Formats: sequence, structure tokens, C-alpha cells
Amino acid sequence: MTQNGQPDYEATVERGLALATDLALRAGTILRDRLDAKRQVVHKGVVDLVTDADHASEALIWEGLKAVFPEHRMLGEEGSVGALATMAEQPFGWVFDPLDGTTNYAHRFPHFAVSICLEHQSEPVVGVVYDPMRDELFAARKGYGATMNGQPIAVSHTGELVQSLLASGFSYDLTERASQLVLWEHFNNRTQGVRRAGAAALDLCYVANGRLDGYWERPVRPWDMGAGVIIVREAGGVVTALEHDGFDLYTPEALAANPAIHRRMREAIATVTGDTKPT
Repeated sequence: MTQNGQPDYEATVERGLALATDLALRAGTILRDRLDAKRQVVHKGVVDLVTDADHASEALIWEGLKAVFPEHRMLGEEGSVGALATMAEQPFGWVFDPLDGTTNYAHRFPHFAVSICLEHQSEPVVGVVYDPMRDELFAARKGYGATMNGQPIAVSHTGELVQSLLASGFSYDLTERASQLVLWEHFNNRTQGVRRAGAAALDLCYVANGRLDGYWERPVRPWDMGAGVIIVREAGGVVTALEHDGFDLYTPEALAANPAIHRRMREAIATVTGDTKPT
């Protein structure tokens, strides 16, 4: 704590990165070990699923965060809510997805991850994403760069949409998918391809290490994108809203890419939406 009783920023962020890394690895082990076992799958919506593995992973993360940072705000996808403090009262908050890619997991499709983000006044400052099937750990701390398995990573140098590979996702609300296909079709016809792999956290990490050149999604939830946002930024990428330069973790949209492709994607989105002057 500082003299005025506020948490020490650098110490909290450093400790938070170490804790998030440990919890992501342990939670990922749970998911990997249970993938081929009998499991319980519950429908939260028509196509929105949750498994017992989600709950086991979330319990581990929740208990681990609460033990070290009981005063922090916390928000997990499956309902965990931490200290009932306002952002003014407690500047640090955790948003995490114990299993990003639940639908994949429920079908034993091996593409999913654990995503843990520490935000400071809603700005992501620590991000850890762990893919247990590939044993790939993506991590970033604001101002310190991004890594995969401890090695520095950087976004691609692709400069034109026609040279790019993009990714996106679709809403669990089936009524929204037709409108989402408008942008999908636009980009699919102007790039080398658009991928929909079903785990936003990994899409963002793949932008960060250059496997993808850009990503967009609306809606996307804070626990899905929080960790990936800081990882992309620390890898040299740009993350904003789809149609303006601002970004709010708690507004459900994100456009992430290397700087050149980000500009091209914004221009394309403006053309599709009718806003010819992206800002």
C-alpha cells in the first residue's frame, strides 16, 4: 500500500502477472485432463453452453485471486463477482474466462483457452492466455512487451488487406448473425481468408504473434477479450472500437490488428456502415 492507503501500482501489477500465470496454467491442466472424460453440459441459451469443466476452472481461478487480492473487483464469465467496490474505491479489477471456447470444448474440438486479465480503472494492464492443448502461454504486462512461452512476440508486418488473414466470431444470439455476416462477407472477399475458430482470446493472441493480421468482433465480452487486448498492444498492435479510436473494456466490441491492417479494416468498416470518415 502507498501512504494514502491506495495499492502500489507496480507491485500489484507485477504480483498480478505472476499469480495470473500460475492460475492459468493450473486451470488449463484441469481443462486438458477432462477433455476426453465424461462431462456435464448445460445450455445457458439455445447455443450458449457451460460445462462442469468451466465451473472447476472458474473455482480454482476465483479462489486463487480472492486469496491474494480479496479487495479487488472481480468478474468471471460464469457468475463470480468479487468485492462490491466501485472503480473509484478500488481501481484494480479482474476479468477472466475459465474456458474460452466452451462450445469447442463440449464437442472435444481442441481449441480453447484460459484467459485472465487484470485491469486498472478499466484499462487492461496484465493479460495471460493459456492454450493447454498446444501448451502455449501468452502473457503481457503494460510497458513490458508480450511473450509466448517466455519469448518476445510481435504483430505481423502485413500491409494490405489482400495479403492478410483475419478472424472474427459470431454472437450466441442467433438473430444477430445475419447482420454480422455483412462484414464477414466484405472481408472474406478482400483478404486471403477469414477464420472463425471459436475462442476470441486465442484470436487476439494470434494477432499478437503474427499468425493472424487482424481480428474484429461485436459483441465480445470483457472476459473474452481483456487479456488479449493488452497482449496485442504490447506486441505492437492496435486495439480500438470498430468505428472509432476509443476502446472500453466494458463495451462489447473490439478491432485488433497490426497498425497498417487496422487502418485498412477501419476504412473497410466505414465503407460498409456508411461512415466514410472513420475517427
